[in-house]
Amino acid sequence: MSVDPDLFDDLSARRLIHDSTDPDDLRKRMAEGPVRVYVGFDPTADSLHVGNLVGLLMLRRFQDAGHRVIALAGGATGMVGDPSGKSAERSLLTDDQLAANLTGILPQLRQFLAFDGVGNPATLLDNRAWTVGFSYLDFLRDVGKYLTVNQMVAKESVRARMESTDGISYTEFSYMLLQAYDFCWLFEHEGCEMQMGGSDQWGNIVTGIDLIRKRAGGKGLGLTWPLLTRSDGSKYGKTAGGETIWLSGSKFSPYAFYQSWIQVEDAEIEKLLLQLTLLPIPEIQEITVRHAEAPHRRLAQIRLAEELTTLVHGPEATTRAQEATAAVFGGDVAELSAAALDMLATALPTTSISRADLGVEANLFPLLAEAGVTASNSEAHRLVKQNGISLNDVKVGADHVVDSQGLLHGRYLMVRKGKKHLSLIIFDRP
Repeated sequence: MSVDPDLFDDLSARRLIHDSTDPDDLRKRMAEGPVRVYVGFDPTADSLHVGNLVGLLMLRRFQDAGHRVIALAGGATGMVGDPSGKSAERSLLTDDQLAANLTGILPQLRQFLAFDGVGNPATLLDNRAWTVGFSYLDFLRDVGKYLTVNQMVAKESVRARMESTDGISYTEFSYMLLQAYDFCWLFEHEGCEMQMGGSDQWGNIVTGIDLIRKRAGGKGLGLTWPLLTRSDGSKYGKTAGGETIWLSGSKFSPYAFYQSWIQVEDAEIEKLLLQLTLLPIPEIQEITVRHAEAPHRRLAQIRLAEELTTLVHGPEATTRAQEATAAVFGGDVAELSAAALDMLATALPTTSISRADLGVEANLFPLLAEAGVTASNSEAHRLVKQNGISLNDVKVGADHVVDSQGLLHGRYLMVRKGKKHLSLIIFDRP
């Protein structure tokens, strides 16, 4: 199968190469023919998060370019915990926790790659398969003897932890041996020549390359991408409020996911379009030029949000998120679909109320208080008198009675207090 000979240069132009084995040699090998390459994902939670997106998309870029990719779930390494980039020991997971986490992330790995119907189908493996039966003595003889403690303590991630107050446990110290063994096993049994990861993985990758050379007499290749960080150096992966941006829609709603990219700063937008989307570089350059002409319209942020929400949650979720966003920020609430309202229920303060409260004379004030929109009936009365309450974006008076005719899709009531505070009331089904 032929490959795209320009992949290395495309990655470089997207600022996706931080460290690599000899660049000229790697570029040549990638242009010669399909390379077998892998990225590992440890199941430390039951969903991947935004920080994993670059790795998922790197595999996708390699597969689209004609290479043969492996997504490696770390059922074994996840039991130990990678010290890279961590200032303290990870909590060890139980077998049941790991199994539940793997169940959550495996569909996400499958979502980004083609496993069927292509000439270079992706492979999904779990390193527990070749590690769980490997005895400790065999591991020391067959892996440990090839790597020196001098090499291991020279790694930045290990040295930093050794110099810290908490130090590093032998368990985490051994992690790089496990990851090196993964690379060597894949080299020997799957013909995998190359490992990729974030820049904090470079030491682990080099250790694997060294093990392949010493144990298998082979040549491994390595490449890392820059960690996804904001202009202040903090990692992407959390909202401004500290909430993790999960790829699972049940842990972080598609609407909230869409909004998190709409709010990206202008200084970050070109980098994120280059590294987190599959858009061609010339198209990204065109988007950034148009954005610079009218930054207040946030054209680049909107395009980024569209591309990423579609990649992660699918086109229907993107459409609902766009619909909900338009309504929340000045559109016609009455035009919202039931699906979009359900999506908003995951992001706005939402209260479920019995239909028995519908149509009761003068029910507006207690309804607002019950829904938590106001702290009391008297506050509700005051706000309504000041024209500070809208139901489905229609101002209401003190004599307003909420009935089924005034509900969206027979169930939903959008309450706006002032200009910025939105709540949703959902009545039980008729």
